[in-house]
Amino acid sequence: MMTASALTPAAALAAPVAADTAGKTAAGTAFIQPTGFDRVDKGAVTEIQAPEADTRVAIVEVGAAADAAAAAKAAWGQWPGHAMPPVRLETARPAKDGWDARAVFGYDTPPNARRAVQAVALRHGSSWTVLLFDGAEATGEKRGAALGLVSQSLRPAGYTRESFAGRTALPLTPERVEALKAFVRDGMAALDVPGVGLAFIENGKVVWEGGLGVRSLATRQPVDEHTNFMIASNTKSMATMLLAELADAGKLTWDTPVTKVYPAFRLGDDATTAATQIRHLVCACTGLPRKDMEWLFATTAQTPASDTFRQLAATQPTSRFGEAFQYNNLMASAAGYVAANLFYPGMEVGAGFDKAVGEHIWAPVGMTDSTMAFDRALAGNHASPHAVDLDGKAVVSVAGADVNRTIAPFRPAGGAWSSAHDMIRYVGLELAGGKLPDGKQLVSQKNLFERRARGVPTGQDRWYGMGLEEDMAWGVPIIHHGGDLLGFHSDMMWLPQAGVGAVILTNGDDGYALRRPLMRRLVEILYDGKPEAVADVAAAATRTRAEVAEFRGRVTQPADPAATAALAVRYSNPELGPLTVTRRGDKVDFAFTAWHSEMLTHVNTDRTISFLTVTPGLTGLDFVVGGSGGKRTLTMRDAQHEYVFTEAGG
Repeated sequence: MMTASALTPAAALAAPVAADTAGKTAAGTAFIQPTGFDRVDKGAVTEIQAPEADTRVAIVEVGAAADAAAAAKAAWGQWPGHAMPPVRLETARPAKDGWDARAVFGYDTPPNARRAVQAVALRHGSSWTVLLFDGAEATGEKRGAALGLVSQSLRPAGYTRESFAGRTALPLTPERVEALKAFVRDGMAALDVPGVGLAFIENGKVVWEGGLGVRSLATRQPVDEHTNFMIASNTKSMATMLLAELADAGKLTWDTPVTKVYPAFRLGDDATTAATQIRHLVCACTGLPRKDMEWLFATTAQTPASDTFRQLAATQPTSRFGEAFQYNNLMASAAGYVAANLFYPGMEVGAGFDKAVGEHIWAPVGMTDSTMAFDRALAGNHASPHAVDLDGKAVVSVAGADVNRTIAPFRPAGGAWSSAHDMIRYVGLELAGGKLPDGKQLVSQKNLFERRARGVPTGQDRWYGMGLEEDMAWGVPIIHHGGDLLGFHSDMMWLPQAGVGAVILTNGDDGYALRRPLMRRLVEILYDGKPEAVADVAAAATRTRAEVAEFRGRVTQPADPAATAALAVRYSNPELGPLTVTRRGDKVDFAFTAWHSEMLTHVNTDRTISFLTVTPGLTGLDFVVGGSGGKRTLTMRDAQHEYVFTEAGG
């Protein structure tokens, strides 16, 4: 790997741009240079640097090459100060955006380097353009939206983007609905997704709702329109709808300082706390990075809801307000609990949130299937989470069921269960501007729409609002939001100009790969667009199989006996809690607060040894063996945090 000193000197770069700026390479390839990023052109190489000097991308005009791999190798050779690491995985992407062929390369870098390296090779005619990424993991996550803007905006010279702007949508006839259902059904088969809840609405009328596949591979019971799935982050828009109702009642404004309505709120230091307004709780724009590991490793369903506020008080943003898109679940959790406290002062905020959502959203909308109560959901018509095992087959995810239960303390960020029947009515409320079918205005159009106002950019022609996103990639506005938990992936989407909406709820971990293709297929059918969605799903299925095979080929199973013998019995981390090592014959398990996994081993390129989780739904979490102060350690990381488990006595 390269060190920061080996990168192009910052002095050679042009001044950073003050706004997203359209540019072209020497060969005419179009791209967008993000706000605050530097750029320098050196012949066939256009280099773009993040505000942090440790992260750069290069657009390299390679020209003719034998194939994508040869083009990527040639591109690395033309980028001064950079060397290509060993290739871990090459996966193809379907032709689109004017490119006749596309391929993505992931590279093998050791976890302790904390660097991410990738290449995207694009062919137009006989010429290859290659996008190279080399940077710190922390910066890559913090600047992910801006870096995505560069990659999403790459277009060959002379290409005109497809746009449906100004077009009138076709009606969602029964034949078109059947085409959408067939698309989802085929996608389920390709991606090994056991069950889907699906629904469509047009001009206030639900045109179809139902289920495809099964709730569980164990029971084989069919999914129907009332089958409950965990909707995960789609709960966030319900928290913001409660805030909108409170704004209507004059109890707050979107610009009200949070401490004015919830004095105990703290975020990092005093200055950050004072600057935090209601809208900042749900805008993903405060610069607060993800902090999900404490939930994943140290939380139980009995953890108090107030833990949200404890964790936020100890966390400082890593970028300025409004500077970058950084998604944080704790802030959205706080939003729901602040709303709950205003609706029901003095009530425990978790119970208050449940009551507020039930009485002020679900009851008036008629969402009788929906619940925040895990046990109630499991006692009724519900889907079970599924994940892929090491053989690439979907199985019921036991760990997923355990870990998903622990979202309860942070449930405004993602704890609701709901059905296709309920969620399409929720989408109907959004399409109707906050008006219920009986004509009553549940929430004002002004405050409803404030939730979807364009906030921080998340990519090219994409913006995050407050628990909702807007996507203009195809020239017509699409409002949507996704939700992800272990074994559950969902999306709700609507096209205000067409009066059309859809909901998809899935119970398989590869269900995420159906979400945007369904959005694309919907606009293809409504506007007679280019047929791209089918190829997107096929490519995702191929990629998933390749990733599983690569992981299986990389790890040692069972874990290396010598590495296993060298482990301590118990470890502990102050944020993530205990880690207990259990040996069962030639296998070894790591047990955490709410779940456990068999561990496999891998020798990294720097000769360090990693233990990797393998339980379906939580595969690939990396623990690097080390030592400090005479004690054995295991280090695991997310992009912006490092957690060291240290050998514990007893």
